[in-house]
Amino acid sequence: MTSIAIVGAGPQLGLGIARTFGSQGFDVALISRNREKLDGLVGTLAAEGLTAAAFPADVLDRAGLTQALKDASARFGGIDVLEYSPVGTFGVTTLTAPATTEPSHVEFEMNFQLYGAIAATQAVLPAMREAGAGTLLYTTGAGSIWPDPRVANVNAAAAALRNWVKNLHKELADAGTGIQAAHVGIDVAIGDSVSVVPGQPVATPKQISPLYWDLHTTKRDEAELVFKL
Repeated sequence: MTSIAIVGAGPQLGLGIARTFGSQGFDVALISRNREKLDGLVGTLAAEGLTAAAFPADVLDRAGLTQALKDASARFGGIDVLEYSPVGTFGVTTLTAPATTEPSHVEFEMNFQLYGAIAATQAVLPAMREAGAGTLLYTTGAGSIWPDPRVANVNAAAAALRNWVKNLHKELADAGTGIQAAHVGIDVAIGDSVSVVPGQPVATPKQISPLYWDLHTTKRDEAELVFKL
């Protein structure tokens, strides 16, 4: 049996990725802070005939995140795919332009995006190395690639995560580990979310989520894919 752990799972992209992999026979571990919302997603997937379970954890609590991933691995007999989606922070962080950015404005985003991703990776990578197989996928907005000065602090952390992921891809590929690591840049607003970039097009999770399946299956040599309309 194969399984995917989605860190930062929500009713938009997280649910879309869960459906994409679940429809291919994957068990789905959903990880985010809110137990009630996770249980709702589990119920939605169960009603569609897909197997999922909730593992509440805050990515800012690295010990708690690590334990959630260990619990998911124990529940499903391992984690074959990790997807890390540090998105949706605009409601809980101060958006700053470059000239007004203070270290504290970036600190939260670094903890949320880069450091959380590193902690999640360290929780699953040793078992993947032992198995000689696995997939590690990480999501940011396209500001990690094409910065927008209106969200400079968010872009800075996203760019750091992107850089780290591309280096991870090269390291794992060069060592012949059989493990894929890749970055997905999202250059649209998702579903009914409100874009902070005026005029940005909107796409559905169903349109976006196949990129993750491609990176796991047919595009394992790619370090990055970007979704845009």
